[in-house]
Amino acid sequence: MAKAKKETKAIQDYSKYIRWFWMVFLGGILSVILIFLLASWGALGDMPDHTQLENPRTNLATEIISSDGKTLGKFYFKDNRTPVGYNELSQDLVDALVATEDVRYHEHSGIDARGTLRAFFFLGGRGGASTISQQLSRQLFVGVASKSTFSRLTQKIKEWVIATRLERQYTKEEIMAQYFNIYDFGNNGDGIRSASSIYFDKEPKDLSLKESAMLVGMFKNSSLYNPRRNPVGVKNRRNVVLAQMEKYGYITEAVKDSLQKTDLDLKYTPQSHRDGIATYFRGYLDGFMKDWIKKNPKPDGSKWNLYNDGLTIYTTIDSRMQTYAENAVQQHMPRLQAEFFHQNTPKRNPTAPFLELEKEEIDALMKRGMRQSERWRHMKYDLKKSNDEIIKSFDKPVKMSVFTWKDGKASEVDTLMKPIDSMRYYKSFLRTGMMSMNPQTGHVKAWVGGINYRHFQYDMVKQGKRQIGSTFKPLVYTAAIDQLHYSPCDEFPDVPYCIEANKYGNPEEWCPKNSTPNYGGTRTLKNALANSVNTVTAQLIDKVGPQTVVDLAKKLGVESEMLAVPSIALGTPDISVYEMVGAYSAFANQGVYTKPVMVTSIEDKNGTILYQFKPETRDVLSEETAYVAVQLMQGVTQSGSGASLRHTYKRNRTEYKEVVTGYPYELTNPIAGKTGTTQNQSDGWFMGMVPNLVTGVWVGAEDRAAHFKSITYGQGAVMALPIWGLYMNSCYADEDLEISKEEFQEPENLSINVDCSKHKSTLTDEDTDEDTPEDLDFG
Repeated sequence: MAKAKKETKAIQDYSKYIRWFWMVFLGGILSVILIFLLASWGALGDMPDHTQLENPRTNLATEIISSDGKTLGKFYFKDNRTPVGYNELSQDLVDALVATEDVRYHEHSGIDARGTLRAFFFLGGRGGASTISQQLSRQLFVGVASKSTFSRLTQKIKEWVIATRLERQYTKEEIMAQYFNIYDFGNNGDGIRSASSIYFDKEPKDLSLKESAMLVGMFKNSSLYNPRRNPVGVKNRRNVVLAQMEKYGYITEAVKDSLQKTDLDLKYTPQSHRDGIATYFRGYLDGFMKDWIKKNPKPDGSKWNLYNDGLTIYTTIDSRMQTYAENAVQQHMPRLQAEFFHQNTPKRNPTAPFLELEKEEIDALMKRGMRQSERWRHMKYDLKKSNDEIIKSFDKPVKMSVFTWKDGKASEVDTLMKPIDSMRYYKSFLRTGMMSMNPQTGHVKAWVGGINYRHFQYDMVKQGKRQIGSTFKPLVYTAAIDQLHYSPCDEFPDVPYCIEANKYGNPEEWCPKNSTPNYGGTRTLKNALANSVNTVTAQLIDKVGPQTVVDLAKKLGVESEMLAVPSIALGTPDISVYEMVGAYSAFANQGVYTKPVMVTSIEDKNGTILYQFKPETRDVLSEETAYVAVQLMQGVTQSGSGASLRHTYKRNRTEYKEVVTGYPYELTNPIAGKTGTTQNQSDGWFMGMVPNLVTGVWVGAEDRAAHFKSITYGQGAVMALPIWGLYMNSCYADEDLEISKEEFQEPENLSINVDCSKHKSTLTDEDTDEDTPEDLDFG
């Protein structure tokens, strides 16, 4: 009996332990469930709701796309991120990530139970337990916890909850794409697309196996494994990824061993607002977009953010033509600059880089430059310094990096220099502006606003305006053809010509001269324009009146201020390259002016079209008048100041006792154009046209007082025309661009005679306001 009682008591005691076990076990489960419920309700901190999970808030850069589908650049404040879809990732990227970060990724639902238990029992000694879904939830919503145990535990619980939600909300492929898109790979490589471009100049889908392994290896810690600062560590980390891929059967041992021996083979291509191609165009586009944003709010009334909202801007710029244009500038300008420096040594020109200025004028010019500088603005408004303190600071040497042409390429050199001396140094550099446009569509194909955006940010395509010289003369000739039905073959006497005072509101008599006054005889209009004869141009503007020419220019898209005075005939107004290209395009487009177009459409991050351009066109000239004007301008490149486009030339520079070979243009197709040179050789222009492309080029210094001493090098045919020739040679070499080599289209029922073979001028081409540089080149 006593024994039975003892056995019964033992059983009761045992069952008590069982009850306690189940109570603790179930209590633990209920506690875990409660904790997860509390976390999901936000008791452990803010949690994303359904809307946030569907649209996680990430900063997305605005991307600028060229007409041929290339990325020209991006607008971003902090995050240079452009998302890609799963189908835009290479398979090697996907395999490398799974093998390295989450080998059971396709088997779990956000939490890897085996990995979690392993991490728990071995205290993380055999690897962590965070799945890709958990790591994404941390990146998107949770953030990095503090070092306290409670904080880390809370973070892990929130990660688990959000990871399971993400798994219900998205497919495995969508989660993986988001993970690649959210990660910061360093060096402005926010997201896999930026990283692929910056480190390898590729799209993610084009990455090789070893490139994919390197980028996946950076997920461990992109600050530590930075391929620019720590290439050895990055290579070792890449090899770990390759070993993981071999371990789980994604690659063979032979492939692993082979790739582990290779270098990283980076092709570092930095992305910033001042690097890459089309920098000046992107500067213009920044202003265009800010203006568009002011006028076009979001559907909810808030403003678009250019730097965070992930817009896509589709532009007319062709990346190939843009590259050819920039290369042409980079090829010509160092040679022209070398000649300028040669002529403006302190020995040859004590006031270099300025000519014909007194010391007082130079001092005034430099003081004006001080007040317009960023240094003055910063010290005046940010540091609250007095004017005297600021002026004195310009005479204190400071460390700086200055621009230079080195071995024919744009470069920087570190130096110690007074800011005032750096100002004078930069005023010695010749600048340029160039724009190329399809005259039929108005699409701008290339835009080069200067020689180097990092150091010369003032855009000389649309922002800057300069005196245009003889490139304005075709408008005077066109007005005469339109109003008086003149033919290119009509002859005019080449004699001194004056327009009396007060005839057109001009207070004084105006008597323009030719640069070489060999007067006498006659010239056809074609010959006169080809050789830029001022006296004939003066006769034409007197016949049609200055106001007629101004009205024509306005119809052709010139918005700059112009006075209706006789001297306008020789190009006295300040006009931009942008306006001049638009005006000339009407000649190639059979008299129809098409406003230049730079942006075709804008989309939001979901691909919804927010803006689509509408062409702006107007009939300005008859087809006949436009064609006759083109025939006149073809004479410029056949026998006038633009004839150097037709051949290769040499010049024996006895000063250097060597023969220097010129640019090999050798263009044989029909080209219409006009050179331009302003007073004192301050500005050099060339406007050139073929049937489906019009391109304008300007070259000059920041200040008009900095210029070549003589017209030998200071004319448009030498300063600007070479850039056009080099650019067009590159465009023609790229047959995919389909740049026309055909004749300009002749209108039906042409009534004006354009065949001047029977009308020969009694004068030669020697009398011109611009030298024909057939034997000119740079040393």
